[in-house]
Amino acid sequence: MKFIINVLLLLVVLPIFSQNTLKGNVVDKTNQQSIPSANIYFPQLEKGTTSNNNGDFIINDLPNGNHKIVISYLGYETISLNVNLPLKEQLNIEMSPSAIEMEGIIISTPFHKLQSENVMKVEQKKVNDLNAEGAINLSNGISNFSGVESISTGLGIGKPVIRGLSANRVLVYTQGVRLENQQYGAEHGLGLSSSGIESIEVIKGPASLLYGSDALGGVLYFNPEKFAQSNTTNADASANYFSNTKGYNSNIGLKHSTDNFKFLFRGSVAEHADYKTDDYRVTNTRFLEKDFKAGLGYQVTHFKTEFRYNVNHAKIGIPEDIGEQSTLVTPLEPFQEITNHVMSSKSTFFFDNSKLDVNFGLTYNDRKEFEEHHHDEEHEEDEEHEEEEHDEHDEHDDEHEEEVEEAALHMKLKTLNYDVKYHLPELGKFETIVGIQGLTQSNTNYGEEELIPDANMNDIGFFATSHIHFDNADIQLGARYDNRNIEVTSGLEKNFNSFNGAIGLKTDLFENFIARINLATGFRAPNLAELTSNGVHHGTNRYEIGNENLTSEKNFQTDIALEYKTEHVELFANGFYNRINDYIFLSPNGDEIDSAPVFIYVQDNAKLYGGEFGFHLHPHPLDWLHFESSFETVTGKQDDNNYLPLIPANSITNIIRAEFETGSLKKGYAFVKLKSTFRQDNVSAFETSTDSYNLLSAGFGGSFNLFNKELNVSISGTNLTNKTYIHHLSRLKPDGIFNIGRNISFGITYSL
Repeated sequence: MKFIINVLLLLVVLPIFSQNTLKGNVVDKTNQQSIPSANIYFPQLEKGTTSNNNGDFIINDLPNGNHKIVISYLGYETISLNVNLPLKEQLNIEMSPSAIEMEGIIISTPFHKLQSENVMKVEQKKVNDLNAEGAINLSNGISNFSGVESISTGLGIGKPVIRGLSANRVLVYTQGVRLENQQYGAEHGLGLSSSGIESIEVIKGPASLLYGSDALGGVLYFNPEKFAQSNTTNADASANYFSNTKGYNSNIGLKHSTDNFKFLFRGSVAEHADYKTDDYRVTNTRFLEKDFKAGLGYQVTHFKTEFRYNVNHAKIGIPEDIGEQSTLVTPLEPFQEITNHVMSSKSTFFFDNSKLDVNFGLTYNDRKEFEEHHHDEEHEEDEEHEEEEHDEHDEHDDEHEEEVEEAALHMKLKTLNYDVKYHLPELGKFETIVGIQGLTQSNTNYGEEELIPDANMNDIGFFATSHIHFDNADIQLGARYDNRNIEVTSGLEKNFNSFNGAIGLKTDLFENFIARINLATGFRAPNLAELTSNGVHHGTNRYEIGNENLTSEKNFQTDIALEYKTEHVELFANGFYNRINDYIFLSPNGDEIDSAPVFIYVQDNAKLYGGEFGFHLHPHPLDWLHFESSFETVTGKQDDNNYLPLIPANSITNIIRAEFETGSLKKGYAFVKLKSTFRQDNVSAFETSTDSYNLLSAGFGGSFNLFNKELNVSISGTNLTNKTYIHHLSRLKPDGIFNIGRNISFGITYSL
């Protein structure tokens, strides 16, 4: 109650602080001509506008202090600079033409900088761009990031893999809060829809300094769509059709903002039948998904807050073998029925030259898994006595329906997390943030089967990080302490704690050549499945036994990123070496229980190394033409030189892309992509090798003016040669089931 009173008093006091207005003008540096529709945006204030036909802009109600402002426009180099308000004179911006794509603000790191300014290497992609390349859903789309793959069970279930690490070693953030949805399981997907997500950021390597336990391998950060600009209303509808699955995704959204209040809504539906290979449809890879997102925001000069809510309901088939061939969309047994609720609250208090971020999140994951039932003998007996026992037969049918509807496995996971950061006033060259993060979580079982027991978990972490600016270099460093407590209702109680730190350097070795070196430690506490499992894992054919004596995984990673960039050529080389002590993994012990092989959780030291290398060429004067090539590799070994399981195969991706505008066609593009995946022979003791393959993709699209509104159209094809192949990380690989064959997708988006 005292905290609430203090917040209310602060809200009363804040309006008496100074309010500022920023006026400016944006022109082309080469000819001094005005640039209309340039984007001017304060990322930390989440406030912006666009320039008018004369290149002029004005933004009101800005607080005192030193704030970052970003100016961007297609065909020009993005500009980032600091503005110290109040500013008495007009801000005049000169933009330089550039064929390099516009940079976006990196949200997943706390200082909110452009990637070119970031000490840590972070990759960002727009969801619209992933969809234009034929991505069916998020788990399918993230594999377009270099160094990122997906452990898949068909199309409906996919888990991110960053440089060979997955499950609880990769942390997922959505709406600015940590997503908790039983992510330890290989057959548990993301539980998120791409609808209403604007961009995705990937941090490769340990991010425990920023996020605590479970960020040992990296972070996937999903940025929700922004609210509309002040005093504007936007609405749009989109639909995508996929030939392979006879499926579709569709969504509709509306958003409106005044000077102070803003809101948005977006709903989507997706249905997909079993995916098809060249030879057959893979039975029960069908899935249904419904998603709804809403946001409400309020902003005044020295305070802003927003509340977002997302509910995602999915019904996903669990494939077992090739059986029924159909294009129905309702999953067969066994299947999952999952409802995921995410509620988030983000507030910022602005003071003179400092600010306070206060974020809360509540996630509620309701997971049901239905087993396959067999009633053939009962049905035969009923048919023999149908005339004599008609009433009894009807009663049996009623009982049968009730039995089918009851989930064999039913878990509810509730997580409340908090994240408070204070951005201290800048001291010379130092930007410093101190903070506290934590969560409280409970898992409860309701079904007849129990995969993991009822348990409670509490995390708390304290950290500090600084960004230090020098003339030719930037340094970022920080330290953190975390504690995790796990209490199982059976009586088991475990405590894990860890100190972690990170230091990074970004410097210009010479003109157009940037080097980044980052050293970081990370940790991951064992999860409930690893500590307490004792039974057949649903969706797998193995009996898993946990180990309550497991200790935390701890790692040390070295990252070196080199980047050479001119207006027409970009070269990059990212290398890493990741040493993990007490790496936890499943290993068969040779026994069988209930005809299922027994797998136990064991620990051993491990190392992973590799990187991503490539180039991007857009030759002069053909600035509209782009050649891109990238190679990614990762190797994972135990100390005894045995290979780790689920390590992606090496691959190389080549893309030719064109951007153009002709007549009524705007933002036109076309591309051809060839991804070559090499044979994977570096396998663990219970894996088999996977053959190499090549996948050809192509697409084109653009926008038109229809009834004075913008219509975007895209057509793309993946696996155009209908290649039959098996991805090394497919969980259907042991059964010899191929991945998806040729797919042609058609997409339209119309601004209402």
